[in-house]
Amino acid sequence: MHSPRAQNSWLITNCSEILSLRGKAPKRGHNLSDIGLIRDGAMLVREGRIAAIGPRRRIEALRDARRAHKLDMNGRVVLPGFVDSHTHLIFAASRAAEYEQRIGGATYEQIARADGGIVNSVLRLRKSSSADLKSRARTHLARFAAHGTTTMEAKSGYGLDWESERKILVALRELGNEQPVEIVRTFLGAHVVPPEFRSRADAYVELLCREWIPKVAAENLAEFCDVYCDRGAFTVAQSRRILTAARACGLGLRVHAEQLARTGAARLAVELNAASADHLEKLNAADIRALEKSNVTCTLLPGCCFHLGLAHYGPARKLIDAGAIVGLATDFNPGTSPTLSMPMILSLACTQMRMTPAEAIAAATINAAYSLGRHDRTGSLEVGKFADLAVFDVADYREIPYYFGVNHCWLTMKRGRIIYSRAAQH
Repeated sequence: MHSPRAQNSWLITNCSEILSLRGKAPKRGHNLSDIGLIRDGAMLVREGRIAAIGPRRRIEALRDARRAHKLDMNGRVVLPGFVDSHTHLIFAASRAAEYEQRIGGATYEQIARADGGIVNSVLRLRKSSSADLKSRARTHLARFAAHGTTTMEAKSGYGLDWESERKILVALRELGNEQPVEIVRTFLGAHVVPPEFRSRADAYVELLCREWIPKVAAENLAEFCDVYCDRGAFTVAQSRRILTAARACGLGLRVHAEQLARTGAARLAVELNAASADHLEKLNAADIRALEKSNVTCTLLPGCCFHLGLAHYGPARKLIDAGAIVGLATDFNPGTSPTLSMPMILSLACTQMRMTPAEAIAAATINAAYSLGRHDRTGSLEVGKFADLAVFDVADYREIPYYFGVNHCWLTMKRGRIIYSRAAQH
């Protein structure tokens, strides 16, 4: 990624379509497909924020537009920068060997029981230096930007001892200050029970609640706390204890819920008013009714289902039709979803979960921003919000998911600074 270019003001014009995503957030039900489409549009950006947006003739006629640096989109599509609300950015190595094992018939849980899976990543990360972890993550962040992502959530959880968990969160904080993609930090000490506590899970939960979570809050290492509440990880009772302790320390709550088995984790997310419940492949009808009445974002992760070769994806249509808040994220991680391409996630959401292109884009922008408490500043293109946007080299926004596995992102801007430009790569 080239060094970001800064300008006081931009006139972004000659856009075939601008997807403003304007309106009340979060978007539910039929409103999820209301993307605020502006044809033949333009936008004025000043001091990193959107100063005006609308039809090209009106925006170009503004006095300030004549003094702005002109960016001619030549009929391309402009939309809010993607908000990737579930990633595991910091890890030491791929798990390509396990990928091959799964192709041969081994299940994710069988691999995990043999010290593969998350424990494999834990053992490797503990041996890695902060400098090496940051170098790898910095490369990934440049690729996120090149696919149109401007804000992302990133979790710890591959350390599972205090020194290593803190190492991850500090690295994330430093990376957030050193490069332009915004990083929202989440503490996931409750990813799985670490090897040294294998037969003493409750003792590990006690350690998290009494020592680690208060330290995370005191050092401002994370904004959220997450827990993997599922078969082979933490029970609902253990998860409630962890999340209650986190809430008492002022942290927002997120939950890995109903992925491998239906445990009641989604109901727990509703009970504790969590910001997000993620995965949700094993929901039942009663869970959906509970979620529809809540402010919990249902963050679906189709990349995980795709990579694991699963036939059953999250019930996007049922959740949308019920009026629940639906988000989308990559779940970028080395074991189950090694993709940082939100356009590919949109493709999977459309073909595998029957979301429309408009619904998928709204779920990956304004609703994802809502789940991170950032909807007042990003996730839509509206006057006063940050100029966080992605430009795609297509004439119709529906072509973004239509061309699966192809990245048509042409330019990415964060707070009015160009952080990726395809033109600059050639």
